[in-house]
Amino acid sequence: MKRLTQKLLLQGVDELAMADKALGRVVERYGPPPMWGRKPGFAALVKIILEQQVSLSSAEAVFLRLQSVIPEVSAEHILALSADGLRELGFTRQKANYCEGLAKSVRSGEINLEHLNKMNDEDAHNTLLKQKGIGPWTANVYLLMALKRPDIWPDGDLALAESARRIKKLKERPSYERLNLMSQKWRPWRSVAARILWHNYLSENQNRAGA
Repeated sequence: MKRLTQKLLLQGVDELAMADKALGRVVERYGPPPMWGRKPGFAALVKIILEQQVSLSSAEAVFLRLQSVIPEVSAEHILALSADGLRELGFTRQKANYCEGLAKSVRSGEINLEHLNKMNDEDAHNTLLKQKGIGPWTANVYLLMALKRPDIWPDGDLALAESARRIKKLKERPSYERLNLMSQKWRPWRSVAARILWHNYLSENQNRAGA
């Protein structure tokens, strides 16, 4: 399957900047977005589950606590901790159960994360959705960040919606449905468009904090 490389990222940035003036202004102001990525596998999925509906800093703090008590974030070590042990580290009850369930599925072979690399976007997405606790946003972020697929749109991302409101100078934050429709114009580079929007959101917030 096609993976986003630094060269393809820059190609996508150039094409999007030409096709969409609002995205072009972001690139002109802040430059191309970083090549954010995560190592594919179990640990990446656990971290993305932690990031569901909370700030990245909150999720990072819990993930770091997890890393401090086990040799590696693997299915075996998560199962050794159990859901109760995860809750003691700051996991919510729901997310602890999700991660324990994911660990059981990985250990049993019900889900093979390595096989996702060879699947097309739709099949990989649908495979992840079969796992309790993994919804469309989580699956798409995994495909975008870990598998580095070039044309993935993470539905339901609040930062993307707010960033789109700012760059498009909208009165209200667009609904996720409207944002999904907007993203269709960014094919086949929706993953790159998402990175540009995240880049804008983080850069603007950093500038405001430093003001």
